[in-house]
Amino acid sequence: EAPPVATTPASAAAEKATQPISSNSDGGNQTASPSARKLARERGIDLEQVQGKDPLGRVFQGDVKTHTNSAEVARAASTVPASPAVNKPAASSPSPTEYSKPVERQRMSRRRATIAKRLVEAQQTAAMLTTFNEVDMTAVLDVRKRRKDKFKEKHDVGLGFMSFFTKAVVGALKQFPTVNAEINGDDIVLKKYYDIGIAVSAKEGLVVPVVRDADRLGFAEIEKSIADLAGKARSNSLSLADLQGGTFTITNGGIFGSLLSTPILNTPQVGILGMHKIQLRPIAIDEERMENRPMMYIALSYDHRIIDGSEAVRFLVTVKELLEDPESLLLEG
Repeated sequence: EAPPVATTPASAAAEKATQPISSNSDGGNQTASPSARKLARERGIDLEQVQGKDPLGRVFQGDVKTHTNSAEVARAASTVPASPAVNKPAASSPSPTEYSKPVERQRMSRRRATIAKRLVEAQQTAAMLTTFNEVDMTAVLDVRKRRKDKFKEKHDVGLGFMSFFTKAVVGALKQFPTVNAEINGDDIVLKKYYDIGIAVSAKEGLVVPVVRDADRLGFAEIEKSIADLAGKARSNSLSLADLQGGTFTITNGGIFGSLLSTPILNTPQVGILGMHKIQLRPIAIDEERMENRPMMYIALSYDHRIIDGSEAVRFLVTVKELLEDPESLLLEG
């Protein structure tokens, strides 16, 4: 048996220096003094997170206190709100109502607001579609040229285009009654009368006074009714009765130079005819001949919920044929 090694005071001191103060009974690998472990438990600190100053990695009570103070400073810094920049307002996109250049703000009139509301409602509620055609206005212009002076002398009113179109529309509505209808719930109301709305531009916006029983009126009576209603519109003296109850509408953008447009329905009506500018265009008469003819594009906007595309197209073709043969208006209208 080997004899025990004698321990000198110097070797005992070195051995003590290389041994841990105590093991961490909390399960960590960190070495710490009993006072450090006690303080760490009281303050809920993981000794593995404490950085000691001892070169051998041992943790003392002072190290735990230093770790606690550093953590509190960090938490305080994270909870202090950032100071807003002085005299630097937050950048924001300009409001739609803010303008950098001169403007003039006008309040919408009651009539204009009502028109806007009805037009939006028409687009939101109806399955609106538009079909187009063109009319050779040669025959109508010829009749007007030959008859306008005697017509004016006899009836004290000018012979315009609108009476021709009104008569043509009435003739087509009689052949296609669904275009003269309206939708009421799940029912289609077919109207057996022909109250034709004529769109008129007034100072405060477009209005649509109604020519009553247009099928019973002659050319002169239609022209007088339109002139009277247009005068009322310009003087802002139309009554509510003048504007209600139309079954179909005609609008003429051609007087302002419009070549083509898609008119919006005047609800609850399901059809509206758009007239446009008369313009000379080369037209093929046959396989060998071309002529410049006064042509007008016409448009029919209709509610596809009750009017089929074929019906709308045939309605517009009928209007075209009646206008290109004005004498037929006396029979169909």
